[in-house]
Amino acid sequence: MKAPVRVAVTGAAGQISYSLLFRIAAGEMLGEDQPIILQLLEISPALEALNGTVMELEDCAFPLVSKIIQTDDPNIAFKDAEFCILVGARPRGPGMERSDLLEANAQIFSIQGKAISDNADSNVKVLVVGNPANTNALIACRNAPNLKPSQFTAMTRLDHNRAIAQLAQKCGYHNSDVSGLIIWGNHSATQYPDIHHCTVAGQPATDLVEVSWIVENFIPTVQQRGAAIIKARGLSSAASAANAAIEHMRDWVNGTNGGMVSMGIYSDGCYGVEEGLVFSFPVICEGGSYSVVQGLPINDLSQKLIKKTEVELKEEKEGVSALLP
Repeated sequence: MKAPVRVAVTGAAGQISYSLLFRIAAGEMLGEDQPIILQLLEISPALEALNGTVMELEDCAFPLVSKIIQTDDPNIAFKDAEFCILVGARPRGPGMERSDLLEANAQIFSIQGKAISDNADSNVKVLVVGNPANTNALIACRNAPNLKPSQFTAMTRLDHNRAIAQLAQKCGYHNSDVSGLIIWGNHSATQYPDIHHCTVAGQPATDLVEVSWIVENFIPTVQQRGAAIIKARGLSSAASAANAAIEHMRDWVNGTNGGMVSMGIYSDGCYGVEEGLVFSFPVICEGGSYSVVQGLPINDLSQKLIKKTEVELKEEKEGVSALLP
């Protein structure tokens, strides 16, 4: 039996975590032979609700779960953690501007970034799920001087999966027939789902769909899918977000077998994107690391839409500049 690894999850009493924790505990993220210690963080008023979730985890009697820690102290939650999934974030309330949301979350993620830097394993892998995910990841990263920027990522895998499903349905194929799809930029309504390097059952996707469908249907549907789900069920995406988090981490750890996926990562300036933004790029994962797929030709439409989402991320970065050491 392997030694247990420590997995920290924030916002652990929330909706997404309720869909996430049981799957992690069952081995879906790190493997069915990997024991884990769950280190669960919540705000103080939610600790009672968290205890209820922990009671259910205990009642599942998962063979892989060695220990469960519940706390409202980030220094305890991130102690020696090898994997951190930052789900908890301040939701947007009535009358809140996006700038207000950014500022509220900047406070949370600056504290958590420092706590991860001070307490987590030196090789920790961090995934930010809580929105605005890209800029929250940037804040956490910049407040973690003991770690490398490459250890912090933001989740655009949900958008990636949404785009695959929409394209497969349009073309009359299965999701597994789609490869090479890319999400560029921000996990927001400016993200750009790009099918120009994508194949469906081995055929170029752009040969199977009209340009008008891409611009008028596909892109807006993927960009607005989260809002559509809230309108339909009265609650935001939870199970699909949890699924995407598991796939993001699983691929980062185990590799993508040469396949291309989308991850929000610290930009090094490739594809003309400003260095120092957390931006979604096409990546390949191997050996516990990821690398950006280089040299893809970018047409005029793509360049325009990539620039649009970059501008939004630059504006978000400027809005939290006071909390970026």
